[in-house]
Amino acid sequence: MKIIYHCYGGTHSSVTAAGIHLGLLPRDRLPEYSEILNQKLFDRRKKCDIGKIVPMGLDGQGNEIYIVGRRSRPKLLYNVAGGLSELLGVDRNNLMLVDVSSFVNSSMKAGGFMSRRMGLIRLGRPIVIWGTIRNYSRLVGLVGQVVSCIKSPPSSKNTDTIQIRSPEANY
Repeated sequence: MKIIYHCYGGTHSSVTAAGIHLGLLPRDRLPEYSEILNQKLFDRRKKCDIGKIVPMGLDGQGNEIYIVGRRSRPKLLYNVAGGLSELLGVDRNNLMLVDVSSFVNSSMKAGGFMSRRMGLIRLGRPIVIWGTIRNYSRLVGLVGQVVSCIKSPPSSKNTDTIQIRSPEANY
């Protein structure tokens, strides 16, 4: 299975969700500031990285975990993924797109904007990390749903937060 965590910029919430999924971040407690900061790619991607799907690693069951930033166009991502899976003959049941954008709070938005868009890293990065820690338990819950979904039959995969879409789906 290929699991792609996606959000607006692909540098905060999706990176954190992937880290939780891969066991690089704890599931049983809030992470320390340094644990968030030391994640591969956290608050380090640039505007030119939007749309680039980045492999983050393999989970314990051999599933491939990826991240991508897609700005405010999740529908476009679902359409492209569905079209490519059809074109390349990839079974859609082996692809899961997980939208983490609803797990972004105002602190993450403000800190991310300051750090990534304005280049005020020293000011923005602590704010986005603080916001990430504040929302961390929600991200752990989402990753838990993803992991449960992977273990359950394909017919039970659709939930409000885990979205498996095809080009024919109504958005």
